[in-house]
Amino acid sequence: MATTAAVLNESAPASEYARLEERILARDQKGASDVLYRLMQQGRPLTEITRETVRIHAPYTHVPYHQRLDDGIVKFVNNDHCFLSERVGLPLAAMIPPELRYLPMAQTVWYMPTGLDPWNQLLGRAPGHYTRLYDIKVNTTPPMPERHWPDQEPLQVEGTLRERLNHWLTLVQRGDVLPSYRVFLGLMQEVPNRRHVLAHLAFAGLIDVQDRMWHNRSYTTGHKGYRARATIELGEAIGWDRAHDVLYAGVPDMAVGPRWYSGYELGCNVIQNLLDGRDQELLAQTTPLTPAEEAMLVDVITRQREFSVVDALVALLKAGRSPRRILDAIQVAAAHVILETGEPNNYSMAQHGYEYCNTVGWFYDAFEHPHRLKLLFLAALFINRGSEHQVNTPGNGRRAIAPPVGSEAWSSRQILEKLEAALLALRADESVDLTAAYLKGGYDRGPLVQTLATAASIIGNDPHNQELGLCTLEDYLKTQAHDRDPLLLASAQHTAGHRKYGDPLEAYRRFAEAMGLDAR
Repeated sequence: MATTAAVLNESAPASEYARLEERILARDQKGASDVLYRLMQQGRPLTEITRETVRIHAPYTHVPYHQRLDDGIVKFVNNDHCFLSERVGLPLAAMIPPELRYLPMAQTVWYMPTGLDPWNQLLGRAPGHYTRLYDIKVNTTPPMPERHWPDQEPLQVEGTLRERLNHWLTLVQRGDVLPSYRVFLGLMQEVPNRRHVLAHLAFAGLIDVQDRMWHNRSYTTGHKGYRARATIELGEAIGWDRAHDVLYAGVPDMAVGPRWYSGYELGCNVIQNLLDGRDQELLAQTTPLTPAEEAMLVDVITRQREFSVVDALVALLKAGRSPRRILDAIQVAAAHVILETGEPNNYSMAQHGYEYCNTVGWFYDAFEHPHRLKLLFLAALFINRGSEHQVNTPGNGRRAIAPPVGSEAWSSRQILEKLEAALLALRADESVDLTAAYLKGGYDRGPLVQTLATAASIIGNDPHNQELGLCTLEDYLKTQAHDRDPLLLASAQHTAGHRKYGDPLEAYRRFAEAMGLDAR
């Protein structure tokens, strides 16, 4: 395999990034990728490439609203896949072989020309991801993408930090997009308070989740929380002094409608009425769940009704159990919902539910926000509704997971080679069974995690799914759940089974050829 050039110390090549911007805005996937490959061959830092690609797409991945109602038909648009995949590219680079560390970014840039101005895609005025989703005919010569929300200058407001954060969140709830963005920019200028401000950004995203699923599509399936996380992690990676474009890409959308807070209200009322409003006391609990308690909670979430889920959470908290360890069990339940998904088109609720739980876990670990306990109820009920959705949707259901016949005689390397082949061939059941064979063999889990992460990086054409593939692996590496193997099984199921667009290996093959790698 070819080696990558050493990272250059010179300033970013402005002409190359200008050419990259030109090709992306012209919606030229091949041309944009060719420019990117030249930057990668020069060894440009991933954070630099990330900063420049955010700058390019930030004005054009906003929408005036997240759904349309045309001719009596509801259509949705979640417009942050470019941004989310840029975030996930940084941790994925450390989980896959070194020669592939640029691949997640290559997937992002391959997708980016199809992710611009999704609002006009829904109207049939521009090509891209949503025109292929809805089979909308578009102009042969695409127009320039539209900037729906112009960038803004910071606005300073008076009051204590608490009062100003409340004011900002009120503007978000009211849908005052540009005023809320200006106030947030003003708050971010106060460096000593920045962590509190960022925590509230994540909180604002995580409380905005739809409260039903069956016979619904994805309208507010946690994307505000994912976008807030991307804003925070990319800003930290790039450096806040150079991250204004990250804020522009992430913050205005918090106030874009529709917005749902009824699930969060349930969490507020349960904690107030059944747990005496003891958020801080309960958050301090550290006792883990027993194996029996974990199994009980997983079963209640995936098999019973909403009121039983609430009762189970309340009982565990009253028994002194750690909220963070309860969340570990909720993530296991979310993995089981993925494992019970069959048809490729049925993954939307299962995958978004898991990503929501993963993002709540990140929020718990990253911030000491005073209201994070309430998010346990949103996460558990999100998965409960997702399970109900899958049970009542044809093409799903439990199946027996068993290692292939004769696999006990295979070496760990042989199993991983067969697993990679099954993943890239999109054979979901086989991928899960091979993962089970590796787990049953008791082999080192590290190579298995790398194989799953690599497959998630290779399969492309909508890199938001790379993020979803990473979530289960992230949680597997940090969870304290007693039964964590379903997280790895769900990773294999999702990577091979989720809905694909176009040729999911085209971007990888082009990257491998450009970088002198042996294509799989």
